[in-house]
Amino acid sequence: MKKQRTSHDPFMEERSFQNRFPDYTDEKEEEECLLEEDGKLNGVLTTRINDVVEKLLKALEDALRSSPEIAEDTSVYTGITGISLLYLHLYEVYKKEDYLKRAKELIHQSLKKLRGRKSTFLLGDGGQLAIAAVVYDKLGQKKKSREYVTRLKSMKESILEDIPNELMNGRTGYLYALMFIRSYLGVEEISDDIPDETAALVLELGRKFATKKGISSPLMYEWHSKLYLGACHGLSGILTLLLQCPLKSVQTHMKDLIQPSVDYVQSLQFPSRNYPSSIGNDVDRLVHWCHGAPGIIHMLILAYKEFKEEKYLDSARRCSDVIWKYGLLKKGYGLCHGPAGNAYAFLALYQATNDQKQLYRACKFAEWCLDFGTHGCSVPSRPHSLFEGSAGTIYFLVDLLHPSKAKFPCLYI
Repeated sequence: MKKQRTSHDPFMEERSFQNRFPDYTDEKEEEECLLEEDGKLNGVLTTRINDVVEKLLKALEDALRSSPEIAEDTSVYTGITGISLLYLHLYEVYKKEDYLKRAKELIHQSLKKLRGRKSTFLLGDGGQLAIAAVVYDKLGQKKKSREYVTRLKSMKESILEDIPNELMNGRTGYLYALMFIRSYLGVEEISDDIPDETAALVLELGRKFATKKGISSPLMYEWHSKLYLGACHGLSGILTLLLQCPLKSVQTHMKDLIQPSVDYVQSLQFPSRNYPSSIGNDVDRLVHWCHGAPGIIHMLILAYKEFKEEKYLDSARRCSDVIWKYGLLKKGYGLCHGPAGNAYAFLALYQATNDQKQLYRACKFAEWCLDFGTHGCSVPSRPHSLFEGSAGTIYFLVDLLHPSKAKFPCLYI
């Protein structure tokens, strides 16, 4: 009989480097003043970040020039559309027009290969259209921007197709694309009708599936025959987006469907303080944004903000502890399964609590990322991409410059 792994096995240690940074203490607050009076990161760390970002951007651009096959992938997740989103973010932080122009060049290149099929944000046309709409709006090309908004809205019939509901490939990904545009361009460009219809369908399908499976959570979803819980493919990612949507269909079911579903996920926390990747999987090993505590923590923090119950914050703090211990992953420095993405857990908790320990932890993970390439990590298959590679590391480091404003990309609206 195969031995069942428990939270006392060393499998998480096998997937991560030992965290040798000393944890935060009250004395650390005296030793390390992390913020300036204006709320920005202190000057020493800011200078280091800017220097490393410049080097990583140069390497990224060198790769784009020398390896034209990179542009064959047009997704946000691993392709050039994600790099366009990075440059849009750089423009938002540094206000340099060159960054906005580069975002336009990359999204223009990506749009040439628009397939007109998938509507989701991370892996489909939804991401290309949504980012194009925002970039062209910021360039003052309002007519062109509205053209892409219209094209995205015209994909609404895709939600009726036989597709999953999760964030990466499904209906929630299309909902995110709509809300992404709305967050930049306003409700006048994306009114409530299509997002509300999409969210209502996600809720209804989740309710029906949970009933069919006899699961105690009011909402449940399936992807590749598994009942995933994580942010990328599972229930927590769907709930994370729904908790942010001021839509009638969502607000109507906040108490009867959404909150008890959050409670269900919360109840599954391992003794290690991590979370399982899917229901029925007791192997406690993945401390990633896509699977595990680093993704689920965002749902918990948003639930705390919505329902004002300390239990969500307590679970989020436990998530922070396991991420601090096992979050310096060997799979690289990226967002999906790397310390850059894991550090956003600390930042989200810092924003919710003003707990300096969480900001300290985020800064220590940033210090790890600043030594990019020196730890013997494995090289991801898309080493320059937003979610697996250096583009995501750059995105995080730049976001850290304004800790109170930092948000995990493609998750918050």
